[in-house]
Amino acid sequence: MEPISSIVASDFNAANPNVDYAVDGPGTGDGMALLCDGSIDIADASRAIEDEEAAVCEENGINFIELQIGIDGISVITSHDNTDVTCLSFADLYALTGPESQGFDTWDAANALADEIGSGEYGEVHTPFSSKALDISAPGEESGTYDTYVGFVIASLAEERGADEATRADYHSSADDNVIIENIAGSDGTLGWVGFAFADENSDTVTSLEVDGGAGCVAPDAATIASGEYPMSRPLFIYVNTDEAASRPELAAFVDYYLSDEGIAAVTEADYIAVAPDVLEQTRSAWESR
Repeated sequence: MEPISSIVASDFNAANPNVDYAVDGPGTGDGMALLCDGSIDIADASRAIEDEEAAVCEENGINFIELQIGIDGISVITSHDNTDVTCLSFADLYALTGPESQGFDTWDAANALADEIGSGEYGEVHTPFSSKALDISAPGEESGTYDTYVGFVIASLAEERGADEATRADYHSSADDNVIIENIAGSDGTLGWVGFAFADENSDTVTSLEVDGGAGCVAPDAATIASGEYPMSRPLFIYVNTDEAASRPELAAFVDYYLSDEGIAAVTEADYIAVAPDVLEQTRSAWESR
């Protein structure tokens, strides 16, 4: 979300140079915590607010509105040099990155676990994997991308198997997607996940794999993400403190601009996916009737 809001803020500030602002991107969870303790006015989010976060907002008297502004997909990525795999299922990804894969340092170390899960509800298993070293680089727990990945790939299988609903802890985590991209491009046995926009922008250095969520292998692109055919598609939101917006005209004006035709164009400018016209109209109506 940071690239989108940075474009909007820069364009807004060009027309309103007397408005002071700051855009930062530590992660969705951090942003929600800051919104709910009153430290910031707008929280960007690559997932919906969680019940626990909403409860903290309520306890602190923070009233907010949820506004969907775009769509993104999570791309599963590897190095261009890794030609052994073209598609991974949720079952494969659980076996490689889930809580039961702690300590697996080669791809083939996940073979037995993947075969135990088997092909079915969570897609076709693509074993046997090669004996290449397995180097995983991906967002950490502070990231909405991490939370969404866990929700898509890990949570249901982990619950069925009595495991923790979390990824394995022994991988290189970073809040900076550019660092993840650099790490993934660095060796031929890499695996990771980032937002579609970052992977797409760096397609010259990393390969985005097809993903099978139970209905066959689908490649991430603008069309499959917008339609929901790609099994790791997600909405993007901003959450606005409505009390602050009511008392500060410059904040309301910023959100007005964000949702205008000029402002919302930042979604596609940043290489994300525009929402359907009816969804955008619902977002605008929700804001206008706040």
